[in-house]
Amino acid sequence: MLVYLFDYLEGLGFPGARLMDYISFRSGAALLLALFIALVFGRKIIDRLQYMQVGEIVRDLGLEGQMAKKGTPTMGGVIIILSILVPCLLLGNLESIYMQLMLVSVLWLGTIGFLDDYLKMKRHNKEGMKGKFKIVGQVGLGLIVGVTMYASPDIVMSENVEHSVVSTSERVVSFQNQNLKVPQTTIPFVKNNNFDYAWLTGWMGKNAATAGWIVFVLMTIIVVTATSNGANLTDGLDGLCTGTSAIIGVALAIMAYLGGNSIYASYLDIMFIPGSSELVVFMAAFIGALIGFLWYNTYPAQVFMGDTGSLTLGGIIAVFAILIRKELLIPILCAVFFIEDLSVMLQVAYFKFTKRKTGVGRRLLKMAPLHHHFQKPGNSGIDALLQFPLRAIPESKIVTRFWIISIFLAALTFVTLKIR
Repeated sequence: MLVYLFDYLEGLGFPGARLMDYISFRSGAALLLALFIALVFGRKIIDRLQYMQVGEIVRDLGLEGQMAKKGTPTMGGVIIILSILVPCLLLGNLESIYMQLMLVSVLWLGTIGFLDDYLKMKRHNKEGMKGKFKIVGQVGLGLIVGVTMYASPDIVMSENVEHSVVSTSERVVSFQNQNLKVPQTTIPFVKNNNFDYAWLTGWMGKNAATAGWIVFVLMTIIVVTATSNGANLTDGLDGLCTGTSAIIGVALAIMAYLGGNSIYASYLDIMFIPGSSELVVFMAAFIGALIGFLWYNTYPAQVFMGDTGSLTLGGIIAVFAILIRKELLIPILCAVFFIEDLSVMLQVAYFKFTKRKTGVGRRLLKMAPLHHHFQKPGNSGIDALLQFPLRAIPESKIVTRFWIISIFLAALTFVTLKIR
């Protein structure tokens, strides 16, 4: 909203009115405003949740310090959502289709997560919304994003083309004069880092382009669902999902800034996405909101984000990566989320397999998701294939190590783009 006010003031010759024209200024302001809202209003929201007795329901799994968390206010994801929405509404360009899609994603998954947390509180147990309804909601968001990217004339890209300058024998990168409406994305280890989904459907002849978009929409649905669920499973220790998501957010913000600037995109030989730089404002608010929330969410947590926060964070990361055409880098950048996902699937599969073979189900890990595995000491009476580590690791150390791994993965994601 302030963008339009400053545009009006600029027309009147008001000093400093052009500041809102700079992505860097609006992004910095969005980060600081989101941080301020999370720190100041977050405290008030936590007090309100405590007054309403919206406390976490904890099952005794025999983990150190676990039962002490009982009654800690949950649904703190409201703090994150509020801290994202206000800066974006004030400092973002609301006419941008990119900003519109991100705001829809926040509200869509925030509502699903809120309903899930509400049902848990109402029923006084861990059984909230049925899983199939969550999946339907996640698939619905993926469908909305994918179809909008196909239908909107404002979502285009410019393919990077490398060529030689005969007079100097230099390799330079230029972009096609006409923006393309194609289902292309970024993929590491190949020249120009571009991959067109239509290549998978080339055998369909004149229908290949349309079929390529269908594949892209299906990929969008898969990425949104998998990342959102991965973040949800990662939210099991104080500050784990919050800190990991903030690190991922920083990496995505840098990618969006570089890909939305033709000069930087040309220098780095990556695709240029006109208008996508507006996403940097959103991601700055996202990072500020998470840092502010982390003030209250670090061990020992004063508030939990609940599904209101975790489902929303995963969905934001997925949709953002899709909009900047980096969804195929998600398995590297968000490997922590997917390893958590995979640990649960392998645990269930191994238990069913051993039960079918021997009549007695056996675990692969001491406990799943993976972060709980490290909280349990080895040889503690749990019949699990993997007993390492033998000593239980303190919660704060597990979280810090996962953060370090996330930083490494973020750096690795950038490195892979230069290996061609």
